[in-house]
Amino acid sequence: MPALSYYTNVHNTALVILQQKGYRVWTQQEPERICAEKGGWDFMALDPVQLLGVISIHEFHNPSAFGEYWWKIDEPRLDDSIPTVPPDYVPVWQRK
Repeated sequence: MPALSYYTNVHNTALVILQQKGYRVWTQQEPERICAEKGGWDFMALDPVQLLGVISIHEFHNPSAFGEYWWKIDEPRLDDSIPTVPPDYVPVWQRK
């Protein structure tokens, strides 16, 4: 059992984090999305956890101006090489 995994019960926590970070959050009805804005940078996702994820990409890059694919990292190519076996570790919930 992971220490944390995605489920809808994480949505409110993500919304609180976004609010504490200073983002203004709203919903869009058609198509149904959740949106956020801060400093003129706006973001959209299917749920609050995804929204927090894309905002984390923005915060990582911290762009000074908008440009095409400002968020993209091409190298190294990791999406095709993720291991299928977990590393050897002791989960926090099993530590004594």
